[in-house]
Amino acid sequence: MSVKIAFATSDRRAVNQHFGAAEAFAIYELDESSARLVEVAEFIETAMDGHEGKLAAKIELLLDCAAVYCNAAGASAIQQLLAKGIQPMRVDEGSAIEVLLSGLQKNLVSDTPVWLAKHLKKQSDSSRFSDDEAWQE
Repeated sequence: MSVKIAFATSDRRAVNQHFGAAEAFAIYELDESSARLVEVAEFIETAMDGHEGKLAAKIELLLDCAAVYCNAAGASAIQQLLAKGIQPMRVDEGSAIEVLLSGLQKNLVSDTPVWLAKHLKKQSDSSRFSDDEAWQE
């Protein structure tokens, strides 16, 4: 079972961005034994206040992700992320993405946090029905 995780980063090595003002997100897909970069999305620079519309595009981009790691996030962003099933994770500025991925891989094997277990269960429930099966009542 694999999961996608996003990191707010300007250098693709460390989490160093506030969610709302993030210049870029690096999105990784990982399982118990590997992690690979699947997408880097870049955004134009916007001020932190007065640009609520900027959140929608960022959240839309992250819909397949279980979590997003950032240095901070405003209350509105947190509410919107949680409503879409994306766990916001605050980490210290400069936290190495490689170290965070390694920790997440260990969590997939044991000591799975509640937010990750919920995401994996939702993912497995949705994959029960293949695309060619029709729902009938």
